[in-house]
Amino acid sequence: MSKKTAKLSKKAYEAELFRLQGELVKLQEWTKATGARIVVIFEGRDAAGKGGTIKRLTEYLSPRTARVAALPAPTEREKSQWYYQRYVQHLPAAGEIVIFDRSWYNRAGVERVMGFCTPQEYSQFMRQTPIFEQMLVEEGILLRKYWFSVSDGEQLKRFRSRLKDPLRQWKLSPMDLESISRWEEYSRAKDEMLVHTDVPASPWFIVESDVKKAARINMLSHLLSTIPYTDVPREKIHLPARPAPSTGYERPPRELSTYVPDRAAEIAAGNDG
Repeated sequence: MSKKTAKLSKKAYEAELFRLQGELVKLQEWTKATGARIVVIFEGRDAAGKGGTIKRLTEYLSPRTARVAALPAPTEREKSQWYYQRYVQHLPAAGEIVIFDRSWYNRAGVERVMGFCTPQEYSQFMRQTPIFEQMLVEEGILLRKYWFSVSDGEQLKRFRSRLKDPLRQWKLSPMDLESISRWEEYSRAKDEMLVHTDVPASPWFIVESDVKKAARINMLSHLLSTIPYTDVPREKIHLPARPAPSTGYERPPRELSTYVPDRAAEIAAGNDG
């Protein structure tokens, strides 16, 4: 059971989140300036709050610098490859941040519980993963791994909320529903994963996520605290003066172009009435 977290007021949450997002922009600029390579892994149970935190992490970052890798189920060709191969191609180049919304740890969780891998493949994964991650770290990649921990009661509450919301029903996959009846199996799989892969070179950091806003603040704050970024001075930007009025250009008549209907004006007129 997760520990009780003091409830943040909306004002305090928004102020701290905005401050952290400002620091994330500084981290981005430092990453580009120094050629650093950062990998952030998000793992955890379904509906644990990973997606919402990723959204806040990347909200003000450039997609050219910070990108999210959320891989679908492997193809038949990918199933025949070295297990880590399809993840390796998403690793960052110099000056990039890659956020894995689920990662190679699929094998330790859903593949293990649902029987999508053999016992031999699972055992091999547990032996090889610390070595694989050691290679990444020795290569100079800054690797951070976060496990979002949600209680069974809170997870069920979130599933029910999604069920009632037509805009979020798509988030309820068959795997999500299966996880309800396999709670203990997933718990054992997570515990075994931590035993084998929570190592000094690439430790796991647990995020208590029953309270979404607190989880976001705690995770982002911790991530920033683990990277020795500095504020990179930027050249002052000056807007150029507008050119002198044109003596020859004339805009074509509006009738020659097809404009989208002014739905906003229709709504405004309806509200005014």
